[in-house]
Amino acid sequence: MNFTPTIPRHLRLTLQRLRGQFPVLAITGPRQSGKTTLARDLFAELPCISLEDPAERAFAQEDPRGFLARFAQGAVFDEAQRWPDLFSYLQGLVDQDRRPGRFVLTGSQQFDLISGISQSLAGRVGMTQLAPLAWSELPTAVGASYTVDDWMLRGGYPALHTGPAQPADWFASYVMTYLERDVRHITRVQDLSVFQRFLRLCAGRTGQLLNLSALAVETGINQSTARAWLSVLEASYIVHLLPPYFVNFGKRLVKSPKLYFLDTGLAAWLLGLRDTSQLALHPMRGALFENLIVSEALKARLNAGQSPQLYFWRDNNGVEADLMFETPAGLQTVEIKSGHTATTDLVRAGQKSGRFAGDAALLPWLVYAGDASHERSGVRLIGWRDFVLPGAGG
Repeated sequence: MNFTPTIPRHLRLTLQRLRGQFPVLAITGPRQSGKTTLARDLFAELPCISLEDPAERAFAQEDPRGFLARFAQGAVFDEAQRWPDLFSYLQGLVDQDRRPGRFVLTGSQQFDLISGISQSLAGRVGMTQLAPLAWSELPTAVGASYTVDDWMLRGGYPALHTGPAQPADWFASYVMTYLERDVRHITRVQDLSVFQRFLRLCAGRTGQLLNLSALAVETGINQSTARAWLSVLEASYIVHLLPPYFVNFGKRLVKSPKLYFLDTGLAAWLLGLRDTSQLALHPMRGALFENLIVSEALKARLNAGQSPQLYFWRDNNGVEADLMFETPAGLQTVEIKSGHTATTDLVRAGQKSGRFAGDAALLPWLVYAGDASHERSGVRLIGWRDFVLPGAGG
């Protein structure tokens, strides 16, 4: 289910930069994030071959040299991990001809794609990751009609903004396709219903410190299986583990990562949320709003071709910052609150969030579900629509 290429993706700028430097480009990311559409649009002069097509894959496996002889001038290979030998053959081709931007690989299974690239194409590939749509990528006419709760429920998968698909129906199909195609392929899960329960329990822990032992017990699996399944969710771009900041400011630090979903709409669907009236009163609304802001920060980093380098802070004295990142000028802390009004309590939370860093802290940010953005009492209040990471946008 591809979306119209009239929605410009911020990753285009990164791909345009890298196509002049590397003979092979790779676009990874979750299924249905728009990888194929972006590749076809940006590399329209190259033929696009889907290796999920049984006929093409059979040709490649039976006669690899004959298969690749059709693409001497280059090609886009969609779902490249489906033919693992491709990477070795491409190594020979690009070593003979190092023209930049010649081949483009897309894939939605990080384990297989990264493994093939690291073994055969290291140093020859410009790596990128395409997440679902960021807020700033939505067409103005579409985004203007959304409230923050609409955006949390719908999420950023392009098909939900360009056609008649309803989130409840679309996510149900998406999860079943994911379970049947990706999970079965990556790991030997015998009972998909247990894995689906694990996935839903992860959604219920959005924005929380990861407690793998408790997650395993509640799912009914052992801890090593839970760890392996969480790796599957990470490899297929379903969840992101936000690490704690690693610099010791003389405090006893929390060492566990926090669990977030790359797409807030998927997390909301897994929690059984189907409309904004449910979401408004749901005890997970604050966690989902926090997930929304963290995922927007992550998308901005990925779209700019940067490693995430996003963290949180929490010590055993209760001092915390929901999100933080380093800048040349110092540490930027971000407190995230789901309230629509910038109350005194919200401002105080923002003031507190940067105190642990002392002189290294910049003016703290407080992102909230309101619309106004301004500075107040030593805190930069940022309405959710205005939240952008410096230097990491499109």
